Amino acid sequence: MSFPDKCLVDTNVPKMANRAIASDDIPEELVYCVLSCVKAIEHVIEKRGLVIDAGDEIFNEYRQQLSMKGQPGLGDYFMKWVHDHRWSLPDSERVTISKDGDSYKQFPEHEGLVNFDISDRKFVAVANAHPEKPPILQSTDCKWWGWKDALKDVGITVHFLCPEYVKTKYEEKIGS
Repeated sequence: MSFPDKCLVDTNVPKMANRAIASDDIPEELVYCVLSCVKAIEHVIEKRGLVIDAGDEIFNEYRQQLSMKGQPGLGDYFMKWVHDHRWSLPDSERVTISKDGDSYKQFPEHEGLVNFDISDRKFVAVANAHPEKPPILQSTDCKWWGWKDALKDVGITVHFLCPEYVKTKYEEKIGS
């Protein structure tokens, strides 16, 4: 699997990478997903290819769900890495976004995105505001599968690290 040199990382990616430390407890259908998330996090750190918002909204979400100590898992190591390096990333990779009620001025207008999760809009707003519209890495949040085409319509790519798992879960949800 190849990864983009520059991307946004949804919080569920480092959270899933953290599961590698308890490999005996990983359900079989998620083994590939955990491995993909580990490889993606390693790639982002090695390439220093993280894109975040200048106001620390993404950083604060990471901080709420990952350990700032940098352990015990790789996702926690990623958290510490972001903490230690976010201000040394190129200015172009720290994108300014502006709140607009529950959303952002930079969140794209598209009929298919009207019901997009409020808590995930910051990732889309940052990708949309960045001149290169870097992809968003996504692991297991199946709702994103339903929004991928609308996001593509506005020039935003979602790089699914667990596509078969997410597609299956999405189809199970909408089928019920």
